[in-house]
Amino acid sequence: MSSNISKSLNVLIGLTGSVATIKANNLVSDLSSAFSKIGISVNIQIVATESALFFYNKIPNENNCILYTDKDEWSSWNEKGDPVLHIELRKWADCLIIAPLDANTLAKIANGLCDNLLTCIIRAWDPKNPIFVCPAMNTYMYEHPLTSIHISSLLSYFHVIEPISKSLACGDVGVGAMASTPDIARFVSSFFSQPPSSA
Repeated sequence: MSSNISKSLNVLIGLTGSVATIKANNLVSDLSSAFSKIGISVNIQIVATESALFFYNKIPNENNCILYTDKDEWSSWNEKGDPVLHIELRKWADCLIIAPLDANTLAKIANGLCDNLLTCIIRAWDPKNPIFVCPAMNTYMYEHPLTSIHISSLLSYFHVIEPISKSLACGDVGVGAMASTPDIARFVSSFFSQPPSSA
């Protein structure tokens, strides 16, 4: 692992209501490791939807990341002039990684809905900064025609890290499992290791 850290990056992880949320600690660790190898120190914060908390609360709290939820969006604002959390997080983050991206949040994003902290961040997002999405759902849900339509609608603005085929949490075998956290980390870090394109 390289100790030659040349710059830092603010990374926001979005967790949604898929069982793959239990891999959040692994994702944080793998991202830190992958970026360190290319000389980048990452500051990671997490935003979780209400359904993601069902899974997130079942894992050890060992990633040392600040966790934001929908309750924080409302409790942080009292009067005109107070900071608005989804705007402040949008300003802070250099990139957003939604891993896992469940079918419900995928449909919300594809249709422009913003009814929670995470989707409000996405709606306010600076298009110059990348968003990486990692779909994760049951094979039947992934193979539904609407899923293909929704994912296709994201391709112009988002970097889609395709799900993989494996034995799913429900016991089914098929495509729909979130890509492995090392693969996600390599994909994202390689994006930032590329030299900027000339105008």
